[in-house]
Amino acid sequence: MDLKQLNEQVSVSAEPALDDMAQLAKAGVEVVVCNRPEHESEDIPTYDELDRAVTDAGMEFVAIPFSRGQMQPAHCEAFAKLLASGKKVHAFCRTGNRACNLWAAAGCINGADRKQLQQAATNAGFDVSGVLVTY
Repeated sequence: MDLKQLNEQVSVSAEPALDDMAQLAKAGVEVVVCNRPEHESEDIPTYDELDRAVTDAGMEFVAIPFSRGQMQPAHCEAFAKLLASGKKVHAFCRTGNRACNLWAAAGCINGADRKQLQQAATNAGFDVSGVLVTY
């Protein structure tokens, strides 16, 4: 799994394998967030399979799904609320891009410094400039 650490609280990646959940738990992750729709492609685990693997590893599973280009304020607010809990989070989607953009939007909602959000995303290989203008 190619994990990208955005800050002390949040990491993102492309779709992890079910057996990667133990590695996330060892890294201190408390909540695993799936940002892709359940049936986005045929070769990915179902939400039930993800939930089972995540909870078996001692973490909480949360789905905040949306398709590429379809992120809505409700998605951002749900992730912002999760971040406000202070729990260590790992979010994923097909490539990690949606997860990173959602993190940036939620950071804006929670009052994070936009330059720091942009720099962290850039360092991880993602472009969140469009989100920073919108939120």
